[in-house]
Amino acid sequence: MSIDVKVPDFPESVTDGTLISWRKHAGDPVKRSEILADIETDKVVFEIPAPADGVLQEILEKEGATVISRQTIGRLTAAVAEIHPVMPNTPQSAPAAHADTSAEIASNRISTAALAQSVLTPSAQKLIDEHGLSRQQISGTGRGGRVLKEDVLHFLEQNPAGPGPAALPAAPEPTPVLGAGPEARETPAEFPAPVVANERAEKRVPMTRLRARVAERLVAAQHTAAILTTFNEVNMQPVMDLRQRYRERFETEHGVRLGYMSFFVKAAVEALRQFPEVNASIDGSDIVYHGYFDIGIAVSSDRGLVVPIVRDADRLTMAGIESAIAEYGQKAQKGALSMEEITGGTFTITNGGVFGSLLSTPILNPPQSAILGMHKIEDRPVAEKGQVVIRPMMYLALSYDHRLIDGREAVRFLVTIKDMLEDPARILLEV
Repeated sequence: MSIDVKVPDFPESVTDGTLISWRKHAGDPVKRSEILADIETDKVVFEIPAPADGVLQEILEKEGATVISRQTIGRLTAAVAEIHPVMPNTPQSAPAAHADTSAEIASNRISTAALAQSVLTPSAQKLIDEHGLSRQQISGTGRGGRVLKEDVLHFLEQNPAGPGPAALPAAPEPTPVLGAGPEARETPAEFPAPVVANERAEKRVPMTRLRARVAERLVAAQHTAAILTTFNEVNMQPVMDLRQRYRERFETEHGVRLGYMSFFVKAAVEALRQFPEVNASIDGSDIVYHGYFDIGIAVSSDRGLVVPIVRDADRLTMAGIESAIAEYGQKAQKGALSMEEITGGTFTITNGGVFGSLLSTPILNPPQSAILGMHKIEDRPVAEKGQVVIRPMMYLALSYDHRLIDGREAVRFLVTIKDMLEDPARILLEV
């Protein structure tokens, strides 16, 4: 029996997607719910599971094709008596040798299916190639047995002496490639030839849907909003002292690391209460004031920048905020964020300091009217009570839409965040 493999229903805001990869080939055995293909939209990547056990009979749409909701992209032959077919005029009781052969075939098929599940992420493949590993050596912890970058790093930590098990035969010494560096080796025929020294190489690749969507939204923000940025700096010593004092107990009690972001989210929520226009948005000729606080946290992933939403952040404890951010960070690296988790938001926080940025001007995330930029904490001389002292300082940047937010409110909003961070007790007391 033939079963269609179809694209799932996209949300209303998504019209189509790009078939970026097939994890199976025509003729491969598959298990029910095993991931067959990945479809990228301008927001998330959808995984297409197998609707039943069987064999992938036919692939109708190739990688790179544009597909729409409910479109048939392949066909599956259901596994009806696949392993032990009953042949005409064949007795019910076969000889023992035939039973052993059938069991061996079934075992081989299962092994092939299990091996096919070990899909590699690009970053994991790069690490495996760099260290001369074999994909069979590494157990995948990702969805459907997918091998992640973290899995390879964990394997390398556990096996610092060498990549391969002793039982594997030694591979012949590869032939160096002329004109390449000392790490260069012969590449299989399916990979492009290495670049010859002094050659002016270029590589052209299509922009991913996520990158194209980010570019489109950022350009639109520049054209449709009157963006200004105001700056301030905050002494992070009080927050750092509080973290140092309670970090171990916090992690023991709540099972999550106490970071800086929860302090900023809490401070932002209280500042948004005092300045509701910063939490508002423009819809045509109307101003929409939001009575809730959904804070977007910008996260960098292999696919690009995504902004998962911490919903109702005002109702969450600091441990709840840290748990939500940690979970979103893991999902972002695995490409497992859902459409609902990255849609909406009334205010955004982005932290360029994790990459070493000292100062920047963040761009609005439409239709939001403001975004807070965190930066690197750096020891600097500051004046306190007439004395020059060294303090861990961070520059803050608030970009805002001047059509809705006046400069006075923007400056006072940022000063409110600064005051709360320099006196963290105000965050807990909500004063």
